[in-house]
Amino acid sequence: MTMTKTEFLQYWFDEVWSNGNLSVVDQMYGAESSSTGAILIAPFRREDICELVTAIRELLSDIRVTFSHQMEQEDWLAVRAVIDAERADNGAKIQMTGQMFIRFEGQIIAESHSHFNYISLFEQLGQIPPDAIPILLTGQAMKWK
Repeated sequence: MTMTKTEFLQYWFDEVWSNGNLSVVDQMYGAESSSTGAILIAPFRREDICELVTAIRELLSDIRVTFSHQMEQEDWLAVRAVIDAERADNGAKIQMTGQMFIRFEGQIIAESHSHFNYISLFEQLGQIPPDAIPILLTGQAMKWK
């Protein structure tokens, strides 16, 4: 069965992020594929994605990803993703958004470029103050205790 690029990416999020099925990474993400994003210093490879998924799943539970916008063109897919989840420590609701641009080679993710609102995530987790962006926009530095 052939899926659209949007269906394929939804399956990726459902299996990898929601279900924690990391074996899907090897099936759907090429050995030479790479990902870039807001929190990445260098392009991610398959093993890096598994580490990121594991770290995020330690912080969040009941992860659900939907797309509010999507556009497919030739080998490319662009989506605006909405992530709803719960804090793993107390069950509080979490929501963050992000955008992804993904190039496919057949049914393989060849490259992806993403920017998710990690600042909002860490604010909702209580790891940084809820007013971090306004504080930073004043030119003030956030001081760690």
